[in-house]
Amino acid sequence: MGTFDDDQIVTPDGTAIRRMRRQRGLSRRDFVRHMGDVNVRESGLRETISVNLLEGIEEANERVPYATLCRVAAGLDADPVHLVGEGDLVGEG
Repeated sequence: MGTFDDDQIVTPDGTAIRRMRRQRGLSRRDFVRHMGDVNVRESGLRETISVNLLEGIEEANERVPYATLCRVAAGLDADPVHLVGEGDLVGEG
């Protein structure tokens, strides 16, 4: 799998993100709060995303900067590269 710059725009795998969030029993609103809590522990900064953006990611694979996907991945305790849609992985390496 390739590497990504924080500013690079990627297409997330919204279905995988939604499945992982639901497995944790979290609503979108609760997950956004949880994401902020995780980022505070990791970096000291309360970085999160809006509920509307999370909905766009989960429902429409809304493209976001890789740094945003990293915040989501931290909230899911997942590797962000595994949450990038397959189209963005083609030719990476």
